[in-house]
Parts: sequence; structure tokens; C-alpha cells
Amino acid sequence: MNPRMIGFRSENPSSCTVMAGNSSKAPTNSLTVPWSDTVHFVRQLGHDLRNDLNAIELQSAYIGELAQDQELTSEIKRLREVVSGMNSTLQLLSRAVGEVAPNVVTYPAGEFLADMRTQIERNFSKESQEITWDVQLQDGMLNIDPQLFQEVFVELFANAFRHDRGTGALVARARISDGRFLFSVHEPKAVFSSETQNWGREPLRNISQRHYGLGLNRVRAIIEAHGGELQAQYDPKAATLVSTMALPMSSGQSEHG
Repeated sequence: MNPRMIGFRSENPSSCTVMAGNSSKAPTNSLTVPWSDTVHFVRQLGHDLRNDLNAIELQSAYIGELAQDQELTSEIKRLREVVSGMNSTLQLLSRAVGEVAPNVVTYPAGEFLADMRTQIERNFSKESQEITWDVQLQDGMLNIDPQLFQEVFVELFANAFRHDRGTGALVARARISDGRFLFSVHEPKAVFSSETQNWGREPLRNISQRHYGLGLNRVRAIIEAHGGELQAQYDPKAATLVSTMALPMSSGQSEHG
């Protein structure tokens, strides 16, 4: 993983400033942490918390077997569901910062896109009716890990549906051009103030309840692990944010199915 650095601003400067010897440098309110250290922290914390949650799950299951009162049994069941949900969140968080190791197969581009479209319609059964699919694919093969690209497509559309979308349909466009598979999501946005030159390279920037600002970073990592690129551009005249991924085509024979 790239040794990127993340700057954190401390509310208590003395808690994060280290003085070495007789250094003449003035103390700083900022702490710069390598991204690899941040990933290690997140994964270790997630691992430790999952162990604790598993212990709670086992203990609550045992108490549930001993309980005779129906109301108590129901509350224990609810507790186990909450614990299970927390465990799943931590697993997803650890996965989001984990290394990407594709298990590639050679996949017909048209069939790949059809499968991804089915996945989107399954995950977003209501919202998917607002997507206009513009697909013009010739024969061609992709060397990809289909399971990883399910994550990519789900995250791209989840972002489009979640973040201040304007009026109008989403347009999903697929082409093959210059030996590359191009897939873009055209998202109507009346107002867009974010920079796009580092699209997918600024983890932890937008955090909200149960969303930790890691989705696009994971998408970019998956695409780049396949030799591809992720870019975004906002067109103020059309009031549209266009997110595009480009993947190299393969000349191999299909190994899918």
C-alpha cells in the first residue's frame, strides 16, 4: 500500500507533540501519521472489538438457553442481533482498509456488465428504476475479479443515490475504446464544490453515521489493482458529476462459466 500520510489536528497539542533533545523547532498542532499505520490501527482495533463481541454473543446465547421467561428470551435475542450487526460493521471496516488481492478470471465484457447491472437492481430495487443504462459494447474480454467489482459497482451507485443528487435520472454508460473498458456514472448535481483531482484518494474525509469515508478509496484500490484508473469530473454547465473507471481489455479466452 502506498505510504501516504494523513494529517490529524489535535484538540490538545501537548498530547501529540514529541520533543527530541534540544530541537529548536517550534511545537506544532498537527500530527502526521502514515496511512499504513492508520490501516494497522483500524484493523487491530476491529480485530480486538470483534473478539469481544464474539464473547458477548456466546455469553448471551448461553444465558438465552438458561432463561425461562419469554420476555427475557426475546430481549436476549434482540441483544444478539445488535451484537451481530456491530460485528458485521467492524468486518466491513477492516475489509475497507485491507489489501486488495484480485482472484482474476477472463470475463466477456458484455456479460460482466449484465451481471453487475443485475447486482445493482438487486441491491437498489427501488432506486434502480431511476437509472438509464446506455450500453454499447463490442466483443471483448476483461481480466477481473467479479466479486471485487460487485463492491465497486455497489459503492459507486450507493454514493450516487446518497449524496445530494439533483433531479433527473442517473445515466450509466459503458463503452470499449482504445483497448479499454470505460464505465461512467453521470450523476445530476446542481451544486458541487469538492475537488476531483484526488478522487478516491482522500479516505476519512466525509464521515457520517455508519459511513466512514472509505468507500471510494476502496473502489480506487480495486480498480488500480486491475491495472485501471478512476477519475471524476464535474461539468457545471450540465450540472453533472461524471465518475469514470477505465480497465484494460484482455485478449484471452473466456474462463467464465
